[in-house]
Amino acid sequence: MNKDQAQKRVKELKDLLREANKAYYNDAQPFMSDKEFDEKLKELEALENEFDIHDPNSPTKRVGGETSSTFEAVQHPVPLLSLDNTYNEEELNDFDKRVQKILEHSDYEYLVELKFDGASLRLRYENGELVLGATRGDGQKGDDITKNVRTIRNIPLQLKGNFPDVVEVRGEAFMEREAFARLNQKREEEGLSTFANPRNSTAGSLKMQDPKAVSQRPIRFFAFDLLFDEEEASLTQDKINELIKEFGLPANEYPKVCKSISEVHEVIKEWDELRHTLPYETDGVVIKINQTHLRDQLGSTSKFPRWAIAYKFEAEQATTVINDITLQIGRLGTITPVAELEPVLLAGTTVKRASLHNEDEIHRKDIRIGDTVVVEKAGEIIPQVISVVNPDRKDRSKEFEFPKTCPACDAQLIKYEGEVAWRCINPECPPQVRIKIEHFAARDALDIEGLGESVVDQLVSEKLISNYGDLYDLTIDHIIPLERMAEKSAQNLINGIASSKNQPFEKVLYALGIRFVGKTVAKDLAEAFKTLENLQSATEDELLGVDSIGPRIAESVIEFFSNEINQKILAKLQSAGLQFEIEEKELASNILEGKKIVLTGTLPTLSRNEAKELIEKNGGKTASSVSKNTDYVLAGESAGSKLTKAQDLGVEILDEELFLSMINRG
Repeated sequence: MNKDQAQKRVKELKDLLREANKAYYNDAQPFMSDKEFDEKLKELEALENEFDIHDPNSPTKRVGGETSSTFEAVQHPVPLLSLDNTYNEEELNDFDKRVQKILEHSDYEYLVELKFDGASLRLRYENGELVLGATRGDGQKGDDITKNVRTIRNIPLQLKGNFPDVVEVRGEAFMEREAFARLNQKREEEGLSTFANPRNSTAGSLKMQDPKAVSQRPIRFFAFDLLFDEEEASLTQDKINELIKEFGLPANEYPKVCKSISEVHEVIKEWDELRHTLPYETDGVVIKINQTHLRDQLGSTSKFPRWAIAYKFEAEQATTVINDITLQIGRLGTITPVAELEPVLLAGTTVKRASLHNEDEIHRKDIRIGDTVVVEKAGEIIPQVISVVNPDRKDRSKEFEFPKTCPACDAQLIKYEGEVAWRCINPECPPQVRIKIEHFAARDALDIEGLGESVVDQLVSEKLISNYGDLYDLTIDHIIPLERMAEKSAQNLINGIASSKNQPFEKVLYALGIRFVGKTVAKDLAEAFKTLENLQSATEDELLGVDSIGPRIAESVIEFFSNEINQKILAKLQSAGLQFEIEEKELASNILEGKKIVLTGTLPTLSRNEAKELIEKNGGKTASSVSKNTDYVLAGESAGSKLTKAQDLGVEILDEELFLSMINRG
């Protein structure tokens, strides 16, 4: 290769890697694996060195991400460097030799800890109080996402123990596998694009503009390093991990001190097998020099510290053949394409099916029936098709065409604006009916004991019911002939259906299965409109006047109640005697009538629920955020940003003693 060819290839690689960095860090939609990215980066670095090509903005000189224009940028006092990666023992041994060569001795230890597959965060505590949360960004500057960080439940707003005046915390935000799977399932039901893996869902969530929306994402955090203004020479990474716990910060429980690089290899082998048993995703281990005073001597490059390295596990993948593409129908009518696979062993289980998510995903990856494909478990829990092995072969089948009508009921499919999923909106579509009835009968909804999946399936198959309104027409004679039903179990089911008529209005609303209306929203709607009649006739503006209701929820509620089939089902439920108005509680007083009160911090004697109950019993309402419409803020210890905002807006602040005296006067 001559220099002209090298420069052309360097430009190709830089463009590709910059695009990959943007997709990975900013868009949370990666299109290449970590290993492929690292291989391209090493190729670029080798060409730059061999042909003496210098560019200070090259991906080889920069940490991957950039700051976002939607958040204020903050300068990191100490750069947040990324880690050099290795995938084999030989490269790890080379790292150890480099350490020995720089230090000119081998009198050091390594600390090996799990590498979390998430998003790096920097936290700053002053006098024990959390004052800043920032992304890594480009390593020099990051985005100030303090408001979003405050919503992560296991990050303390106040440190414990004997902490110094200023503490800088480094750590990783992540999602546990099952939480990630539930989040993707919910997004798929809502017609939204799914996340590729827990790392991308975490990164995408942290960059959201609405902290309230971030608080609903299942993000967790582990701290792995502390920086102080003054450090003791004897400080070790092992001791830092103890301080992390003493300060009340969440720390991973599996770090291990190793006396030699051979011990490090043993730990890696152990974790390569055990990682599948963890509730969260780890893509490798981090190996650090344990003695922190040696780190200055080892120094760093423009991108990586020389005192630490990441060993990456190979992603568990397998190749198999797509025998067919079928369509799955969700409770809310979402049509999800599924690859029916030639069975293949992957991460300890036999995989026969993999979600293809939506039509756009199929076309983007050009997936066709008969293709040999690479399959991987996203978050090691959900099988997904990563790529087609040989997309250029001539004997491929024709492109997959998404149907225009529902495969179950032949109703016309629709796609809502801003969504990627096709939907069937026929309320009597048989697969939807089954799932909707199961939701209607669930514990969090109307809690009908005995109405499980197999019973629902039989009731629908035998045409005894076609929607959840028909449940209230059933008699014991209808149920006894069903499989595995005796007189006692049939009577118990009839009794359970009858008991469901006593469930409160908010549970009935949730049971209806209105898109975007979860338990909290159902309760807010019930409290705001009091009766089904009021809710059915509510305008969009009236719905948007409820604190927790946004445009998408308002549109969905109006669409549900305007559907003729739904109107008939609701009429049947009303005739059956279900609760369609809120039971007004007798007030202890009306001293807080019309007042909006925000709770923040820890009160001396009252729990949050007890305080909320007292507010409601005395005519007030609680709100989740402080605004100019807030009447009072009830503040306890570690009140944080809500108290600050209330002070800025001139909102009256109550402590517990003043609040209770006000209630007692009432």
